Order: sequence, then structure tokens, then C-alpha cells
Amino acid sequence: MAAQLPDDFKCPISLEIMSDPVILSSGHTFDRTSILRWLDSGHRTCPITKLPLPEHPCLIPNHALRSLISNYTHVTPSKSQACPQPQTLVSSLTSPSSPLGTKLESLTHLARLTKRDSALRRKLTESGAVPAVLKCVDAGDPSLQEKALSLLLNLSLDDDNKVGLVAEGAINRVVKTLRVGSPDCRAIAATIITSLAVVEVNKATIGAFPDAIRALVCLLIAGKGREKKEAATALYAICSFADNRRRAIDCGVVPILIELLDSGLERAIEVLGLLVKCKEGREEMIKVNGSVKVLVEVLRNGSSRGVQYGLFTLNCLCDHSESFCFEARNEGILQICLGLVEEESEKKRRYASSLIQTLRGNHAIG
Repeated sequence: MAAQLPDDFKCPISLEIMSDPVILSSGHTFDRTSILRWLDSGHRTCPITKLPLPEHPCLIPNHALRSLISNYTHVTPSKSQACPQPQTLVSSLTSPSSPLGTKLESLTHLARLTKRDSALRRKLTESGAVPAVLKCVDAGDPSLQEKALSLLLNLSLDDDNKVGLVAEGAINRVVKTLRVGSPDCRAIAATIITSLAVVEVNKATIGAFPDAIRALVCLLIAGKGREKKEAATALYAICSFADNRRRAIDCGVVPILIELLDSGLERAIEVLGLLVKCKEGREEMIKVNGSVKVLVEVLRNGSSRGVQYGLFTLNCLCDHSESFCFEARNEGILQICLGLVEEESEKKRRYASSLIQTLRGNHAIG
């Protein structure tokens, strides 16, 4: 008889084993998909404690728990052994005679199994199932496409699969979905980009793919809440590769990110914190009207992580532009930084001290 998985491995919302556990500010852990669905529905309280949450809650990956779940499911007999054979399910995807309902059922079943079974994820990719899944992503039916993308996302969770999925042509399908898919499909497609970009070589491949970065930038403009968040996260993932920063800047992403940051999408400051590392990024940020006020507002009201990126971004801009530095001082940034040097966070103290030195240095020059 299969061993029972510990209850701590289950998401309090879905009651299923978590594949991507994240910690809410309340201290409780949930599966990312479940808590995002909760937040996207308009809830701003912790599902367990009912305590209020910030308008844009920060989700911190619970790497330790994810590792425990992965190790446990690897050595524990899997429930999937009692289910239909995965190869049978894959065959139903490739068979021309399979009706839409059967394909949907097979994809749903495979997505559920692969969500918690890393061994099955590897087995499916090694058995040649990826082309069949990609063919379903190409299908005109939105339901079939969404299920296929969910399965593709699960398969991409294992680092060993990431390069192989790109080699099989996943990027082409994902980029096409970013452009013409349904809102849910576009959000999943952006999440797949983030997952694949964990591997360094994929960052270069994705960035060089025609229209990949432009499609993400377009999603920042035209997408709804979840689509914008996932697009910004994907850009953050691929822009750690230097060449991709310039590509994103060439697509006009800087003013879009500043506008989104002003409207409350804090993920935008993380992307700006990468783009500010290159000359072109700094020049574009300095050009944007009101950028100083938006960045200073992050220091006043942002999350701890947002404040860190805000300090870093402002320091880079002030260090390279005396006029920007002058405007920042007029916004009261020096007083804010003097308060932040008393923070418990070592990074915040360090970044605030560095920005104070830059502000005072430029002031002396002026």
C-alpha cells in the first residue's frame, strides 16, 4: 500500500500536494497557483489567519519545502501507479481518431500526475511525449491549449527537462500563445518562459528568438492583472542575461514598467533594477517624466524587496546623472534614506548608505 504523504505537503486551499510552495506575509505556505487564484479573485486576507494582506502581496518561494516534497515523492511509491499508464494517455493525444473530450481528459490527468511526480515528468519527456503536447498547444481550441500549456509548465519544472523542451520547439509555441492565446493561456505561457529561463543557456535562446521579448512587453501593455505580473516576472528572469536587457529596452519597456510601477505593480521595480545596470536603461529611465517621484514612492510604501530594488535603481541613476540626483534630493530622498539605515535588513542598510553617499557626493560636486 502506498505511503501517505504528510499533510504539511498539501496546499491549505486545494488540499493537493504543492508543486510550487510559496510563503505569504502571514507566514503560511500555499501552492503558488492556488494562492494566486485566491488573490486574483480580489481577496486581500490570508486564507488561514484572515489577517489583512498588502494590496500587492509578496510571494516568497519556499525552496526548503519544495525540496522536501521532491525528495519524498521520489522515494515514496507514487499514486500514479494505480492510474492509467501515462503512455496510454500520451497515445490518446497523438491518435487522429481521439475526440476532443478524450484529449482534454488525458491532458488533465497528465497535468495532475506530473504536478507532484518529478519521476513521471522525466519519464514523459524521455518517452517522446513533448511533440504531442506541443501539437495540442497549437490546437485552435482554447481549453485544449490551456490544458496542454499547464502540462508543459509542469514538465518544465525539472531542470533536466528545460533545455530539451527548448530544443523540441517549445519557445515557438509559447511565444505564439503570448500573442494570440486566451488571457489564461497567455499567463501560463509567460510562466513557462520564467521556468525555462532558470537555465542560463535558455535565457540567451529565448532572448534571441524573434519577438519573444516583444511579446512579453506587449503583454505588459494589453494584459490584465495576472498576465502583467507573469510577463514582468518572465522579463525579470530573462533580463539577468545582459544582452536581453538591451533587447527589452529597444522594445520600449522602460516607460511601460515605470507606468505599471506607478499603478501598483511592484514586480516592475525588480525588472528596472536589472535594466538600470546598462547605459541604455539608465538613459531611458532618466528620460521618463516623473520617474523620480515613482521610484521615491517605492521607498516610502514598497515591500522590503521593493525598497531594496528601489534603492539600488535610484543609486545607479543618481550616480550617473547630476540632474536626476538634484531632483531626487528635492523629493526628500535623503531623509528617507537616513531612516532606512536604521532598518534590520542588512541589504536595505547597505543600499541606503550607498545612496546617501551618492547624494552627498553629487551635492558637493554641484
